[in-house]
Amino acid sequence: MAAALVLHTRLGHTARKPEMLLKNKVAVIYGAGGAVGSAVARAFAREGARLFLTGRHRAPVEAIAKEGVSAEGTAETAEVDALDEQAIDRHLQSVVDKAGRVDISFNAIGIPNTALQGIPLVELDIAQFSLPIATYTKSYFLTARLAARRMVAKRSGVIMTVTSIPSRTAIPLMGGVAPAMSAVEALTRDLSAELAPQGIRVVGLRPQGMPESDTIKEVFGLHAKAWGVSREQFQEMIASRTHMRRLTTLEEMANVAAFMASDQASAMTGTVVNLSLGSLDD
Repeated sequence: MAAALVLHTRLGHTARKPEMLLKNKVAVIYGAGGAVGSAVARAFAREGARLFLTGRHRAPVEAIAKEGVSAEGTAETAEVDALDEQAIDRHLQSVVDKAGRVDISFNAIGIPNTALQGIPLVELDIAQFSLPIATYTKSYFLTARLAARRMVAKRSGVIMTVTSIPSRTAIPLMGGVAPAMSAVEALTRDLSAELAPQGIRVVGLRPQGMPESDTIKEVFGLHAKAWGVSREQFQEMIASRTHMRRLTTLEEMANVAAFMASDQASAMTGTVVNLSLGSLDD
């Protein structure tokens, strides 16, 4: 009887709900109305974060807050152009005024890829080539720099970036997107080298496609057209290069993001997490 009681007690203890990874953390997400931003917002909310969601257009962000986040935790929304330094600065100051600090800055902005990908480099206009490089590097630099200025005071914080497989491997018809992703990863490392001594971690995520997202559907469609195959055939071709013969899901990416933003990942900085399912070797 005593042994049974002890076993019951242990089982009950084991079954307790684990502590939320981001309990009481204050997180700002840029591009929260998109597929990546909304998936991360849901994962952060589920793990207890207080969220400040932003986007160029407020309506999609508010929809995410109401439909997917509010049931899990606290979320406030704002219309912020992540390429506008003053708008970012004003918003971050409002977050600090309300919440007292910024613990996590997650940039999930995206741009339309039509006319940017699926075109040979020798035929690509210079403006089309330069647009993703200028857009991503400017946005990531501004959001990181302005967040870091607030984080330094507390000597803690996590700045997060998102890139894609072409940052590390040669894929035809990527235009300026591949150089842009490589630049963001270099920025991730350099920011960490400067900010880690002040208690601020800078980490990135590099997923292998995410076919549920509209961006990947658009990109796969552009490449499929250029290759003369269907989008489904192109997706299968990309998936076949991974060890698991499939692509990363939004949920998988968001779950890793929540862990990387947490104190459980305190030893990780200046690195980009490889979510390529084996298609890239580390």
